[in-house]
Amino acid sequence: MKLPIIAGIQQVGIGVTNAEEAWAWYRKHFDMNIPIFKDEATASLMTRYTNDIAEDRFAILAINGQGGGGFEIWQYTSKTPQPPKVQPSLGDTGIYAIKMKSRNIEKSFSHFESNGISTLGGLQTGPDGRKHFFVNDPYNNTFQVIEGNSWLKKNDSHSGGVFGCVIGVSDIEKALPLYQSVLGYNEVTYDHTEVFNDFSGLPGESKKYRRALLKSNPKRCGAFSRLLGDTELELVEIIDEQPNKIFGNRYWGDLGFIHVCFDVHGMKQLGATCANHNFPFTVDSSNSFDMGKAAGHFTYCEDPDGTLIEFVETHKIPIMEKWGWFLNVKKRNPTKPLPDWLFTLLGLAKVKA
Repeated sequence: MKLPIIAGIQQVGIGVTNAEEAWAWYRKHFDMNIPIFKDEATASLMTRYTNDIAEDRFAILAINGQGGGGFEIWQYTSKTPQPPKVQPSLGDTGIYAIKMKSRNIEKSFSHFESNGISTLGGLQTGPDGRKHFFVNDPYNNTFQVIEGNSWLKKNDSHSGGVFGCVIGVSDIEKALPLYQSVLGYNEVTYDHTEVFNDFSGLPGESKKYRRALLKSNPKRCGAFSRLLGDTELELVEIIDEQPNKIFGNRYWGDLGFIHVCFDVHGMKQLGATCANHNFPFTVDSSNSFDMGKAAGHFTYCEDPDGTLIEFVETHKIPIMEKWGWFLNVKKRNPTKPLPDWLFTLLGLAKVKA
Protein backbone atom coordinates (compact mmCIF):
# COMPACT_ATOMS: atom_id res chain seq x y z
CA MET A 1 0.00 0.00 0.00
CA LYS A 2 1.50 3.31 -1.11
CA LEU A 3 0.96 6.28 1.17
CA PRO A 4 -0.32 8.94 1.30
CA ILE A 5 -3.86 8.21 0.11
CA ILE A 6 -5.90 11.28 -0.85
CA ALA A 7 -9.54 10.22 -1.11
CA GLY A 8 -10.97 13.53 -2.34
CA ILE A 9 -12.24 16.91 -1.23
CA GLN A 10 -13.63 16.51 2.29
CA GLN A 11 -15.01 20.04 2.57
CA VAL A 12 -14.57 23.71 1.78
CA GLY A 13 -14.46 26.17 4.68
CA ILE A 14 -16.91 29.06 4.39
CA GLY A 15 -16.55 32.04 6.71
CA VAL A 16 -19.91 33.64 7.59
CA THR A 17 -21.36 35.99 10.20
CA ASN A 18 -24.14 33.60 11.28
CA ALA A 19 -23.48 29.88 10.79
CA GLU A 20 -27.00 28.67 11.58
CA GLU A 21 -28.56 31.20 9.19
CA ALA A 22 -26.11 30.29 6.42
CA TRP A 23 -26.66 26.58 6.96
CA ALA A 24 -30.42 27.06 6.56
CA TRP A 25 -29.81 28.67 3.13
CA TYR A 26 -27.41 25.89 2.11
CA ARG A 27 -29.92 23.24 3.19
CA LYS A 28 -32.69 24.81 1.15
CA HIS A 29 -30.72 25.40 -2.04
CA PHE A 30 -27.94 22.77 -2.05
CA ASP A 31 -29.45 20.12 0.28
CA MET A 32 -26.39 20.24 2.54
CA ASN A 33 -28.66 18.89 5.24
CA ILE A 34 -26.76 16.12 7.07
CA PRO A 35 -24.76 17.51 10.01
CA ILE A 36 -21.55 15.66 10.86
CA PHE A 37 -20.79 17.93 13.79
CA LYS A 38 -21.50 21.27 15.41
CA ASP A 39 -18.66 22.52 17.56
CA GLU A 40 -17.55 25.55 19.57
CA ALA A 41 -13.86 25.92 20.36
CA THR A 42 -10.82 28.17 20.34
CA ALA A 43 -8.70 27.92 17.19
CA SER A 44 -5.48 27.85 19.16
CA LEU A 45 -3.45 26.16 16.42
CA MET A 46 -4.37 28.70 13.74
CA THR A 47 -2.72 31.79 15.24
CA ARG A 48 -0.29 31.92 12.31
CA TYR A 49 -3.32 32.97 10.25
CA THR A 50 -5.25 34.93 12.89
CA ASN A 51 -2.82 37.74 13.75
CA ASP A 52 -1.26 35.71 16.59
CA ILE A 53 -4.60 35.69 18.44
CA ALA A 54 -6.35 32.43 19.39
CA GLU A 55 -9.87 33.24 18.20
CA ASP A 56 -13.08 31.53 19.31
CA ARG A 57 -15.37 30.12 16.67
CA PHE A 58 -18.47 28.01 16.01
CA ALA A 59 -18.46 25.51 13.16
CA ILE A 60 -20.96 23.25 11.39
CA LEU A 61 -19.85 20.49 9.03
CA ALA A 62 -22.67 19.38 6.74
CA ILE A 63 -22.87 17.05 3.74
CA ASN A 64 -25.33 16.13 0.98
CA GLY A 65 -26.94 12.68 0.97
CA GLN A 66 -26.14 12.12 -2.70
CA GLY A 67 -22.43 12.45 -2.03
CA GLY A 68 -19.70 14.97 -2.66
CA GLY A 69 -17.65 17.08 -0.30
CA GLY A 70 -19.16 19.07 2.55
CA PHE A 71 -19.39 22.64 3.78
CA GLU A 72 -17.50 23.57 6.94
CA ILE A 73 -19.43 26.68 7.93
CA TRP A 74 -17.35 28.92 10.23
CA GLN A 75 -18.47 31.77 12.43
CA TYR A 76 -16.14 33.76 14.65
CA THR A 77 -17.59 34.22 18.14
CA SER A 78 -14.72 36.35 19.50
CA LYS A 79 -14.62 39.01 16.78
CA THR A 80 -16.47 40.36 13.76
CA PRO A 81 -15.29 38.67 10.55
CA GLN A 82 -14.21 40.98 7.74
CA PRO A 83 -15.40 40.94 4.11
CA PRO A 84 -13.05 41.38 1.15
CA LYS A 85 -11.97 44.99 0.61
CA VAL A 86 -12.93 44.66 -3.07
CA GLN A 87 -15.43 42.25 -4.62
CA PRO A 88 -13.44 39.22 -5.85
CA SER A 89 -13.04 39.01 -9.61
CA LEU A 90 -12.06 36.17 -11.92
CA GLY A 91 -8.34 35.54 -11.67
CA ASP A 92 -7.97 37.01 -8.18
CA THR A 93 -5.86 34.58 -6.20
CA GLY A 94 -7.66 32.26 -3.83
CA ILE A 95 -10.78 30.13 -3.97
CA TYR A 96 -13.10 32.07 -6.28
CA ALA A 97 -15.99 29.57 -6.48
CA ILE A 98 -17.12 26.21 -5.15
CA LYS A 99 -18.20 23.68 -7.79
CA MET A 100 -21.46 21.90 -6.89
CA LYS A 101 -22.48 18.85 -8.89
CA SER A 102 -25.92 18.50 -10.42
CA ARG A 103 -27.75 15.42 -11.72
CA ASN A 104 -30.06 17.59 -13.81
CA ILE A 105 -28.62 20.98 -14.67
CA GLU A 106 -31.89 22.34 -16.06
CA LYS A 107 -33.66 21.34 -12.82
CA SER A 108 -30.92 23.02 -10.80
CA PHE A 109 -31.18 26.17 -12.90
CA SER A 110 -34.98 26.20 -12.52
CA HIS A 111 -34.67 25.75 -8.74
CA PHE A 112 -32.77 29.01 -8.30
CA GLU A 113 -34.80 30.97 -10.83
CA SER A 114 -38.11 29.82 -9.27
CA ASN A 115 -36.84 30.91 -5.85
CA GLY A 116 -36.08 34.39 -7.13
CA ILE A 117 -32.30 33.87 -7.10
CA SER A 118 -30.77 35.23 -10.29
CA THR A 119 -27.94 33.29 -11.85
CA LEU A 120 -24.87 35.11 -13.12
CA GLY A 121 -25.07 35.03 -16.90
CA GLY A 122 -27.58 32.20 -17.21
CA LEU A 123 -27.00 28.62 -18.32
CA GLN A 124 -23.67 28.21 -20.13
CA THR A 125 -21.63 25.52 -21.86
CA GLY A 126 -18.00 25.12 -20.78
CA PRO A 127 -14.97 24.33 -22.94
CA ASP A 128 -15.48 20.59 -22.33
CA GLY A 129 -19.13 20.68 -23.45
CA ARG A 130 -20.71 20.40 -20.00
CA LYS A 131 -23.48 22.77 -19.00
CA HIS A 132 -23.12 24.93 -15.91
CA PHE A 133 -24.14 28.20 -14.30
CA PHE A 134 -22.87 30.49 -11.56
CA VAL A 135 -24.94 31.74 -8.64
CA ASN A 136 -24.22 33.76 -5.50
CA ASP A 137 -25.44 33.00 -2.00
CA PRO A 138 -26.78 35.90 0.14
CA TYR A 139 -23.23 36.57 1.36
CA ASN A 140 -21.78 37.19 -2.12
CA ASN A 141 -20.01 33.82 -2.30
CA THR A 142 -19.98 32.36 -5.81
CA PHE A 143 -20.93 28.77 -6.66
CA GLN A 144 -20.64 27.00 -10.00
CA VAL A 145 -23.37 24.39 -10.45
CA ILE A 146 -22.16 21.89 -13.05
CA GLU A 147 -23.16 18.55 -14.51
CA GLY A 148 -21.71 15.67 -12.48
CA ASN A 149 -21.61 11.90 -12.97
CA SER A 150 -20.23 10.58 -9.68
CA TRP A 151 -22.84 9.77 -7.04
CA LEU A 152 -22.99 7.94 -3.72
CA LYS A 153 -26.73 7.47 -4.18
CA LYS A 154 -29.58 9.28 -5.91
CA ASN A 155 -32.59 11.01 -4.42
CA ASP A 156 -34.99 13.76 -5.52
CA SER A 157 -32.56 16.61 -4.90
CA HIS A 158 -31.24 18.53 -7.89
CA SER A 159 -27.89 19.09 -6.18
CA GLY A 160 -25.09 16.96 -4.84
CA GLY A 161 -22.23 18.14 -2.67
CA VAL A 162 -18.91 19.81 -3.41
CA PHE A 163 -17.41 18.70 -6.72
CA GLY A 164 -14.37 20.96 -6.74
CA CYS A 165 -13.19 24.57 -6.77
CA VAL A 166 -12.34 27.39 -9.14
CA ILE A 167 -9.01 28.71 -7.84
CA GLY A 168 -7.35 31.91 -8.99
CA VAL A 169 -3.57 31.66 -9.37
CA SER A 170 -0.99 34.17 -10.54
CA ASP A 171 0.97 31.56 -12.51
CA ILE A 172 -0.49 28.18 -13.44
CA GLU A 173 2.94 26.68 -14.12
CA LYS A 174 4.06 27.46 -10.56
CA ALA A 175 0.82 26.05 -9.11
CA LEU A 176 0.81 22.74 -11.00
CA PRO A 177 3.45 20.98 -8.84
CA LEU A 178 1.10 21.24 -5.85
CA TYR A 179 -2.19 20.48 -7.57
CA GLN A 180 -0.82 17.73 -9.80
CA SER A 181 2.24 16.19 -8.13
CA VAL A 182 1.06 16.47 -4.51
CA LEU A 183 -2.74 16.35 -4.74
CA GLY A 184 -2.89 14.01 -7.73
CA TYR A 185 -5.02 16.05 -10.17
CA ASN A 186 -3.06 14.75 -13.14
CA GLU A 187 -5.75 14.55 -15.80
CA VAL A 188 -5.87 17.81 -17.78
CA THR A 189 -9.29 18.09 -19.43
CA TYR A 190 -8.44 21.39 -21.07
CA ASP A 191 -5.85 24.15 -20.87
CA HIS A 192 -6.86 27.18 -22.97
CA THR A 193 -6.02 30.87 -23.08
CA GLU A 194 -8.71 33.19 -24.44
CA VAL A 195 -11.74 35.31 -23.51
CA PHE A 196 -14.28 32.72 -22.36
CA ASN A 197 -17.95 33.14 -23.29
CA ASP A 198 -19.11 30.91 -20.42
CA PHE A 199 -17.70 33.39 -17.89
CA SER A 200 -20.47 35.77 -18.95
CA GLY A 201 -22.04 37.57 -15.99
CA LEU A 202 -19.00 37.28 -13.71
CA PRO A 203 -16.78 40.17 -12.64
CA GLY A 204 -13.97 40.31 -15.18
CA GLU A 205 -15.95 38.38 -17.78
CA SER A 206 -14.48 40.21 -20.80
CA LYS A 207 -10.82 39.73 -19.84
CA LYS A 208 -8.37 37.16 -21.13
CA TYR A 209 -7.51 34.15 -18.98
CA ARG A 210 -5.55 30.96 -19.03
CA ARG A 211 -7.83 28.28 -17.69
CA ALA A 212 -6.81 24.70 -16.84
CA LEU A 213 -9.29 22.05 -15.66
CA LEU A 214 -7.63 19.29 -13.63
CA LYS A 215 -9.45 16.09 -12.68
CA SER A 216 -8.71 13.61 -9.92
CA ASN A 217 -7.71 10.03 -10.53
CA PRO A 218 -10.98 8.09 -11.00
CA LYS A 219 -9.36 5.13 -9.20
CA ARG A 220 -8.85 7.02 -5.93
CA CYS A 221 -9.39 4.89 -2.85
CA GLY A 222 -9.84 5.50 0.86
CA ALA A 223 -12.51 5.21 3.53
CA PHE A 224 -14.51 8.19 2.24
CA SER A 225 -13.81 7.82 -1.49
CA ARG A 226 -17.34 6.61 -2.29
CA LEU A 227 -18.88 9.54 -0.42
CA LEU A 228 -16.58 12.21 -1.86
CA GLY A 229 -16.63 10.91 -5.43
CA ASP A 230 -14.74 12.32 -8.41
CA THR A 231 -13.53 15.90 -8.06
CA GLU A 232 -11.93 18.60 -10.17
CA LEU A 233 -9.96 21.80 -9.70
CA GLU A 234 -10.05 24.65 -12.21
CA LEU A 235 -7.07 27.00 -12.15
CA VAL A 236 -7.68 30.48 -13.59
CA GLU A 237 -4.84 32.89 -14.38
CA ILE A 238 -5.56 36.41 -15.63
CA ILE A 239 -3.37 37.47 -18.55
CA ASP A 240 -1.41 40.76 -18.61
CA GLU A 241 -2.84 41.98 -15.29
CA GLN A 242 -1.84 41.74 -11.65
CA PRO A 243 -4.53 39.89 -9.67
CA ASN A 244 -5.74 40.90 -6.24
CA LYS A 245 -5.53 38.44 -3.36
CA ILE A 246 -9.02 37.49 -2.19
CA PHE A 247 -7.84 37.18 1.42
CA GLY A 248 -5.36 40.04 1.19
CA ASN A 249 -5.09 41.93 4.51
CA ARG A 250 -7.61 39.54 6.07
CA TYR A 251 -7.38 36.44 8.23
CA TRP A 252 -8.35 32.78 8.18
CA GLY A 253 -12.01 32.55 9.16
CA ASP A 254 -12.98 35.93 7.71
CA LEU A 255 -15.85 36.04 5.24
CA GLY A 256 -15.61 33.88 2.14
CA PHE A 257 -13.98 30.60 1.13
CA ILE A 258 -11.20 30.14 3.66
CA HIS A 259 -9.72 26.79 2.63
CA VAL A 260 -10.25 23.62 0.61
CA CYS A 261 -9.75 20.46 2.66
CA PHE A 262 -8.68 17.01 1.43
CA ASP A 263 -9.35 13.70 3.16
CA VAL A 264 -6.07 11.81 3.56
CA HIS A 265 -4.50 8.73 5.08
CA GLY A 266 -0.79 8.74 5.80
CA MET A 267 -0.18 12.25 7.11
CA LYS A 268 3.50 11.60 7.81
CA GLN A 269 4.10 10.51 4.24
CA LEU A 270 2.05 13.43 2.93
CA GLY A 271 4.19 15.82 4.97
CA ALA A 272 7.32 14.46 3.32
CA THR A 273 5.73 14.77 -0.13
CA CYS A 274 4.67 18.36 0.51
CA ALA A 275 8.12 19.30 1.82
CA ASN A 276 9.84 17.65 -1.15
CA HIS A 277 7.78 19.83 -3.49
CA ASN A 278 8.44 23.01 -1.47
CA PHE A 279 4.94 23.18 0.04
CA PRO A 280 5.72 22.33 3.70
CA PHE A 281 3.07 22.10 6.38
CA THR A 282 2.48 25.49 7.99
CA VAL A 283 0.09 24.17 10.66
CA ASP A 284 0.16 20.69 12.17
CA SER A 285 -2.07 19.39 14.93
CA SER A 286 0.66 16.73 15.43
CA ASN A 287 -1.36 13.87 16.84
CA SER A 288 -5.08 14.38 17.09
CA PHE A 289 -7.76 17.00 17.36
CA ASP A 290 -11.25 16.77 18.77
CA MET A 291 -13.98 18.71 17.03
CA GLY A 292 -17.26 18.00 18.73
CA LYS A 293 -17.69 14.26 18.37
CA ALA A 294 -15.26 13.89 15.47
CA ALA A 295 -11.52 13.42 15.86
CA GLY A 296 -8.46 13.26 13.65
CA HIS A 297 -5.19 14.91 12.59
CA PHE A 298 -5.16 18.08 10.51
CA THR A 299 -2.49 20.08 8.73
CA TYR A 300 -2.28 23.03 6.33
CA CYS A 301 -0.02 24.07 3.49
CA GLU A 302 -0.20 26.96 1.03
CA ASP A 303 -0.20 27.11 -2.75
CA PRO A 304 2.26 29.58 -4.35
CA ASP A 305 -0.24 32.45 -3.88
CA GLY A 306 -0.98 31.65 -0.23
CA THR A 307 -4.32 29.88 -0.81
CA LEU A 308 -4.85 27.57 2.17
CA ILE A 309 -4.98 23.83 1.56
CA GLU A 310 -6.10 21.74 4.54
CA PHE A 311 -5.57 18.02 5.03
CA VAL A 312 -7.54 15.92 7.51
CA GLU A 313 -6.82 12.33 8.51
CA THR A 314 -10.03 11.26 10.20
CA HIS A 315 -9.73 9.00 13.23
CA LYS A 316 -13.31 8.91 14.51
CA ILE A 317 -16.73 10.02 13.26
CA PRO A 318 -20.18 9.85 14.90
CA ILE A 319 -22.60 7.41 13.23
CA MET A 320 -25.48 7.53 15.71
CA GLU A 321 -24.36 10.00 18.34
CA LYS A 322 -27.46 9.70 20.54
CA TRP A 323 -26.73 5.98 20.90
CA GLY A 324 -23.03 6.56 21.49
CA TRP A 325 -22.11 4.83 18.21
CA PHE A 326 -18.87 6.07 16.66
CA LEU A 327 -16.70 4.66 13.91
CA ASN A 328 -12.97 4.32 14.60
CA VAL A 329 -11.54 4.78 11.10
CA LYS A 330 -7.95 4.12 12.26
CA LYS A 331 -8.72 0.42 12.76
CA ARG A 332 -9.90 -0.14 9.16
CA ASN A 333 -8.09 -1.04 5.96
CA PRO A 334 -7.32 2.49 4.72
CA THR A 335 -7.78 1.55 1.05
CA LYS A 336 -11.27 0.09 1.49
CA PRO A 337 -14.26 2.45 1.10
CA LEU A 338 -16.77 2.58 3.93
CA PRO A 339 -19.98 0.68 3.11
CA ASP A 340 -22.86 2.73 1.73
CA TRP A 341 -25.18 1.68 4.56
CA LEU A 342 -23.06 3.70 7.02
CA PHE A 343 -23.82 6.87 5.06
CA THR A 344 -27.48 5.87 5.03
CA LEU A 345 -27.34 5.86 8.84
CA LEU A 346 -25.68 9.26 8.83
CA GLY A 347 -28.58 10.44 6.69
CA LEU A 348 -31.00 9.72 9.52
CA ALA A 349 -29.72 12.92 11.14
CA LYS A 350 -30.87 14.99 8.15
CA VAL A 351 -32.30 18.40 9.02
CA LYS A 352 -35.13 19.78 6.91
CA ALA A 353 -34.74 23.01 4.97
